[in-house]
Amino acid sequence: MADQDISKLNEETTPEAPQTEETPVVENPTDVVAPVDEQQESASVEEIRPVEDIDEPADAGEIEAPPEAIEERGSGKKLKGHIVITKSNDPNGRWYVVHTTSGHEARIAENLRQRVETMGLEDKILEILIPTQDRVVIRSGKKYTIKEKIFPGYLIIKMIITDEAWLAVRTTQGITGFVGAGTKPTPLSETEVANIEKFVSAPAARYKVRFSVGEAVKITDGPFSQFLGTINEMDEARGKVKVLVSIFGRETPVELDFLQIAKV
Repeated sequence: MADQDISKLNEETTPEAPQTEETPVVENPTDVVAPVDEQQESASVEEIRPVEDIDEPADAGEIEAPPEAIEERGSGKKLKGHIVITKSNDPNGRWYVVHTTSGHEARIAENLRQRVETMGLEDKILEILIPTQDRVVIRSGKKYTIKEKIFPGYLIIKMIITDEAWLAVRTTQGITGFVGAGTKPTPLSETEVANIEKFVSAPAARYKVRFSVGEAVKITDGPFSQFLGTINEMDEARGKVKVLVSIFGRETPVELDFLQIAKV
């Protein structure tokens, strides 16, 4: 009887084995991504947004600027890259280029807009533009389109030149002068306006093939960042490359985007 009681007691007090959850297997290592660090940006990088289709170019007579806001270091806020003060078809309104402090173009443009409104020159200074172009980059394993300034250190202003308008622009903090011969501003030609519009409207280049099979490369982004490897295959149509990486003593093929590798 005592033996039966001891056996029953052992059954009641024996702890159950802890349940373990199965760890999911990651089939594609490039899918393991970390959140994008919002603070990580270069001086020429503006608003970051997912890759999307680009609108068709506008007429060459008018520069169609990207509507996205530009975020500059130290500003603490997003500023417009294209400021339309007054939409006007006045033939006397021409596009002029001014020198600015590089890296602060958006803040200078906003300062100029405020001065124009304060001085009542909305009918003379019509638009302010910071030309940008889309560029594809890889960050933390994800592909993004960024806005990159085409002409760092310059603003393009559509205005009707008068002494008062010229002085308002020239004396705005951050603007160092007009581009032109001597002290007389030189307007952009129709061809130059068309070329700028073409740059602004051009779709982002998906990748640039600068590699060859058998070339040693360094992985710059993703789970295998900083690993060295050798290119095994390239698919230019998809913008993909297979790199042989040494993992645990074995060469393992890893599929990456061209933007995730760099020359050694």
